[in-house]
Amino acid sequence: MTLAITPVSAPVTAPVVTSVPAAGAAVPLSVQPDDYRTVVDAGATVVDLRSATARQYAGALLGALALDLDEALTLLTPGAPGALRRATVDASWLLVTEDGYDAEWLAWHLQARGVLGARFLVGGHRALLARGGSGAHVADGHEYFV
Repeated sequence: MTLAITPVSAPVTAPVVTSVPAAGAAVPLSVQPDDYRTVVDAGATVVDLRSATARQYAGALLGALALDLDEALTLLTPGAPGALRRATVDASWLLVTEDGYDAEWLAWHLQARGVLGARFLVGGHRALLARGGSGAHVADGHEYFV
């Protein structure tokens, strides 16, 4: 008996992004907890990728876009089916998870898809808690922890 495998070509569903950084341009991937306020003040949208339970228990990041980690890559990829309207190659995202590891993975994938403003918070939400607790302010009197 002979088993024949025929390759099947499927249509590409992931969008093709044509913009690339200038040759030699440094593209930062991470943000240190001490720079959180600066990045937010500069216009980055914070994306809180922690579970609803974690946000309820440890505190929400006020003003952040709360997304499910499993859906975030699709929602933040420009041109993807079901992507957010604000998901463009020019978007500036600051991705926050509990410890920063999943946010780093997501930032890598978004940058590979042309979203050069996707960055992750080193150490995640835990690093923010360690840095300032609930008394730290982000901008104009808004606390980033409830």
